[in-house]
Amino acid sequence: MKQKKKCGVHGWILIGLSSAFLIVMLILPLIYVMVTAFREGWHSFSAAVTDKYAVASIKLTLEVTLITVICNTLFGIFASWTITKFRFRGKKIISTLMDLPLTVSPIIAGLIYVLTFGRQSFLYPYVKASGFDIIFAVPGIVLATIFVTFPFISREIVPVLTAQGTDEEEAAALMGAGFPMIFRKVTFPHIKWALLYGIVLCTARAMGEFGAVSVLSGHLKGKTLTMPLYIELLYQGYDFSGAFAVSAILVLMAVIILVIKSILVYKGKEEEL
Repeated sequence: MKQKKKCGVHGWILIGLSSAFLIVMLILPLIYVMVTAFREGWHSFSAAVTDKYAVASIKLTLEVTLITVICNTLFGIFASWTITKFRFRGKKIISTLMDLPLTVSPIIAGLIYVLTFGRQSFLYPYVKASGFDIIFAVPGIVLATIFVTFPFISREIVPVLTAQGTDEEEAAALMGAGFPMIFRKVTFPHIKWALLYGIVLCTARAMGEFGAVSVLSGHLKGKTLTMPLYIELLYQGYDFSGAFAVSAILVLMAVIILVIKSILVYKGKEEEL
């Protein structure tokens, strides 16, 4: 068994630089958010986070996140299965398009949907006739959030399925197993930790999405304001205690997701051993 090399001078320098960067860029801002949120006391914090508009923004954020994660989980599984298990023309194009949201600015993503479903679009009369609002409504927020987050789950599953190959599925198919049985008994055990890890990343990204949602929401207070947008509204209105109080809730959600992520990584490595 190989022994780990002791950390020398260069190693300690790198550790120091990394720690200083994390402290300045991450830890200090988070501490400042929490301290400012409780600076005026628990009563002020409680009043800010239980305000009807704050509660509405929290509920909307959770609702949009839940719908986004469900849609992207289904898409991620099917897309990953298609790319790794079948041969067809255009596979590389599909794989590239799946990564497109990672390279496109969220603002541009929002504008794409405004141009697609807005008043200047040829689709607008049909959307209007259906009575189903997309722009400046919750469906538009959901669409934008799905767009900016859908690569996260598939990017975690594809490498696992690629490494697994197709031998086990082919053997199960030759033995008469159908697709549901093959997926449940053969494929899913290999991808379950990657899938859960991707779901956690998708959840974190969906809760914090600002740019695309800002373009499509219309900033209707109590209706289309997610937590990031509501925080911006409070801050621009010079309600700093309220803004930092709601920010503290968002930070708490992020910490919970980080803990879940760490547990999943640990469980995944433990199972591999």
